[in-house]
Amino acid sequence: MAPPIESSINFGAHPTITSNQDPLVEQLSLKEDVLIRHNSSPAQLYEDGLLEKGTTISATGALMAYSGKKTGRSPKDKRIVEEETSKDDVWWGPVNKQVDELTWKISRARALDYLRTRDKLFVVDAFAGWDPRYRLKVRVICARAYHALFMTNMLIRPTEEELANYGEPDFTIYNAGQFPANPHTKGMTSPTTVEINFKDMEMVILGTEYAGEMKKGIFTVMFYIQPIKYKVLTLHSSCNVGTEKGDVTLFFGLSGTGKTTLSADPHRKLIGDDEHCWSDNGVFNIEGGCYAKCLDLSGEKEPEIFNSIKFGAILENVVYNQDTKVVDYNDSSITENTRCAYPIEFIPSAKIPCLIDSHPSNIILLTCDASGVLPPVSKLNYDQVMYHFISGYTSKMAGTEEGVTEPEAVFSACFGQPFLVLHPMRYAQQLADKIAHHKANAWLLNTGWVGASAAKGGKRCPLKYTRAILDAIHGGQLSSAEYEQFPVFNLNIPKAVPNVPAEILNPASAWTEGGDSFKSEVSKLAGKFQENFKTYADQCTDNVKAAGPVL
Repeated sequence: MAPPIESSINFGAHPTITSNQDPLVEQLSLKEDVLIRHNSSPAQLYEDGLLEKGTTISATGALMAYSGKKTGRSPKDKRIVEEETSKDDVWWGPVNKQVDELTWKISRARALDYLRTRDKLFVVDAFAGWDPRYRLKVRVICARAYHALFMTNMLIRPTEEELANYGEPDFTIYNAGQFPANPHTKGMTSPTTVEINFKDMEMVILGTEYAGEMKKGIFTVMFYIQPIKYKVLTLHSSCNVGTEKGDVTLFFGLSGTGKTTLSADPHRKLIGDDEHCWSDNGVFNIEGGCYAKCLDLSGEKEPEIFNSIKFGAILENVVYNQDTKVVDYNDSSITENTRCAYPIEFIPSAKIPCLIDSHPSNIILLTCDASGVLPPVSKLNYDQVMYHFISGYTSKMAGTEEGVTEPEAVFSACFGQPFLVLHPMRYAQQLADKIAHHKANAWLLNTGWVGASAAKGGKRCPLKYTRAILDAIHGGQLSSAEYEQFPVFNLNIPKAVPNVPAEILNPASAWTEGGDSFKSEVSKLAGKFQENFKTYADQCTDNVKAAGPVL
């Protein structure tokens, strides 16, 4: 068993100190009269945050801040330093763009030069990973209280004793996002650059104040460190555990597939909603908080998230009434990517500490198929898990991005391609090996359309049926069900699920437009799968290649 971890927030070990007391002054050549806030309390960060332009307090007590021009991640500006310790492992390409060590030095110096001009700096020392055997000591140095509160919420908050014995960090983020990158530096294509150096174990942020870059930067580091150093699998997934049987389920899925909604179950405890690692000991959450989307949020639809927006939480880029400070969660005039970051302790169903020394019984790959082709649930074999995990398919709905007027197929390797460092096959093989070793069941769960495509009048599979399918998975009924094969995709689909109409389980039976149009849609989607998989086929086994659709 892992040793117990205290979940209480304790900020007493590193009070605010002046420069002549702080070793960082000499280490980073800071101004002698700089004020440095170490692991400050939310109350202190509120005071400092309210001095920043456009920052105020919501009617429910959350701090509201703006990230400036950038209201989302900048994946085209993410770079990995090409150096001898990691270059042979990194999956180079559009996801991981190379930057040479000279460019890194210039960007790092530019970030530090900016931080040296500040009269006040914020330092957060915390952990990534709830299991002490594998956790990463992370230090964040930034110039905005908003960023400090964000990472205080998103990382795991140390106890007073852990802070007193913290020592040097394993990884450091220099966030100088208010200052642009040098446009004349080799490889710069915009004022923004987010660079990670695995040899120096540092990250630099320039030209973007979007706080999510820090969160996902650490996630990227864990996608490299955990498999390489510890042989631990890093996963873009939510995770929960049954309150009665103690059975663990992992949910993989891109935005809009139901990953957060379906992992929130009154009969199960939440381990985490977004980032996890699967070790030889069990599963642990990487984060100490949640970063929830707020667009169209309501207390009726998502009460746990809605009620977490209180003192200590931070709202990002939301629109609110200037007099009452009541947030309008339906207003996307600033961005559709409105967010709230809060400690996981704010979720009543959270299991603290966020780890469990047992292994998943069920692996669920979520998709939201707008073509109406994929079955609501399919049981996957060993090779199909790898194929569909590497594919990471869903549909992007109209209105989610500028220019998207009808649903379109989206593929994101391992359901988290922007954060992968190694080739997707390496993560897929690890996942499949763990599934086989621990005899877990694997499922493809489609929360999308049935009867026809979204464009042709199909209906989205009702949430109550999806939850009934989940109940049958957790209850064991689907493990012993009778199955039939769905052609082309060669998926095994159950003939019956308790409390789910039999006619919707097989897409061919549910189709309302006639057989020829159904076959056409199946072929069209299968072709998209085949075309996408060409990117990864060179490092995949023949069995995995054969596990996809066959035309």
